[in-house]
Parts: sequence; C-alpha cells; structure tokens
Amino acid sequence: MSNAPHDPIRARREKVAHYNLLANRIGYLFMAVSMSCFVMAFVFGFKGPLVTVVVATLIAGSILLAPSIVIGYAVKAAEREDRELGH
Repeated sequence: MSNAPHDPIRARREKVAHYNLLANRIGYLFMAVSMSCFVMAFVFGFKGPLVTVVVATLIAGSILLAPSIVIGYAVKAAEREDRELGH
C-alpha cells in the first residue's frame, strides 16, 4: 500500500482519462464503421440504408472524437506539468 496521501484531483483526472479513453475508442469504432459502410455503398450503389448508416456513424464518431481528443491532450498536459513541478 502506498504511503502517499490521496489526491482528489489526480483521482478525478484518472477517472476523466478512463472515460475519455472509452469515448475515444468508441468514436474511432464509429469512424471505422462509417468508412467500411461508405466503401460498401460505393460498391453496391448509394442506397438509402447504407447512406443513413454512413451519415449516422460519421456524426456520432465526430461528436465523440472532437471533445475526446482535446480532453486527452489536456489530461496529458496536466500530468506532464505535475511531473515537472514534482507533485
């Protein structure tokens, strides 16, 4: 067991990083589904259901990835600053 005192800020940052990683993975999964459905739509002709899946997954992936990427950089910067300051 660690002798270091519990730091609520680091604990919260770790929790945010965990959820951010999950959102990041799901966002990239949506992008992969969107790209594969786009290729299928290109091959089979742009029919309604495939186009709907492409648009929906592209929007969902963008909604998840945009803040996830920014938050990921923020968490990494905060961790780096803590290391530099010796906290």
